[in-house]
Amino acid sequence: MTKVVRIGNVMIGGGNPVAVQSMTNTDTKDVEKTIEQIENLQKAGCQIVRLSVYDNECVEALKKIKSRVSIPLVADIHFDYKLAIESILAGADKIRINPGNIGAKWKVEEVAKVAMAHGIPIRVGSNEGSMDESYVKKFKSISEALVYSALDEVNILESVGFNDIVVAVKSSDPVETVQANEMISKMTQYPLHIGVTEAGIYEDAVVRSAFALGHLLYEGIGDTIRVSIAGDPVREIGVAYSILQSVKRFEGPEIVACPTCARTEINVEELATAVRKELIGVKGKVKVAVMGCVVNGIGEAKGADVAVFGTKSEGVIYFHGKIFSKVGRDEILPNLKKLVEDHLKGEKDEINKIC
Repeated sequence: MTKVVRIGNVMIGGGNPVAVQSMTNTDTKDVEKTIEQIENLQKAGCQIVRLSVYDNECVEALKKIKSRVSIPLVADIHFDYKLAIESILAGADKIRINPGNIGAKWKVEEVAKVAMAHGIPIRVGSNEGSMDESYVKKFKSISEALVYSALDEVNILESVGFNDIVVAVKSSDPVETVQANEMISKMTQYPLHIGVTEAGIYEDAVVRSAFALGHLLYEGIGDTIRVSIAGDPVREIGVAYSILQSVKRFEGPEIVACPTCARTEINVEELATAVRKELIGVKGKVKVAVMGCVVNGIGEAKGADVAVFGTKSEGVIYFHGKIFSKVGRDEILPNLKKLVEDHLKGEKDEINKIC
């Protein structure tokens, strides 16, 4: 089991739930737009947000942003160790440094001393695209190079008594990402942040991340994750939770939907998307089926905790496998949410009886 590390009000490692991260792509200096994006990420279920801090103006912006948001903030630092120190003083909840470009050993030691004094963790993030060339030449594979690049930086942190550490080894190649994380998980007890870096546009990023992160999580590797998608980072959150749910590492609404056919009388994708949004933030194990016709609708409804299949004018709602009600199209969402809450309340009551 990995070591527990606190990032703001979020605990990772040590058997804690896997935390979902993302990163803003607004200019950090634009405080208002960055806060807006952070709030949208948080509404989608994001638990930790990383910001680029690339100069002193970003540090000043970080102070303002930190004072107005409640989610833990990670300062992403490259090249300039002084920016890491200033970000800690500005209120960052964690610092990410890149062993490929942060510089000499003494610079890392200085960052560690300030972080230790303020109780702030450091993530050592080793990326294929920014790794020191000496590691690429020294080792036979990129996976090994990533691992030893990270561990050498970890050793520097430990040399000054700092051990509030998170480690990440990321490649744009999902197989290399799996190999590197499998390797490093056997060599350290620090919590691992997992992800496929530069994973690409939406479809490619989803497939690559689902393969690599799903594989690792199924093996029990990974304490915090990010799905990297080019474009709007809010989309990363839903994908992350889908991956976690698929490998049984997250208990929240599992929403299944039919692929539709000529018999479909409602827009299943639109309804299923609306159901997902309606149930964001709901905690607990519940299966919800959104179906377009009676062919598979009845069977899925019987296998789900809550289900709906629709006609042109109404929705037929099932609860625990039996028809519960028929409602108008505008009444589907509130009725589904109420039944989901009733189901979860019933589950909780049953657990309390047993206890």
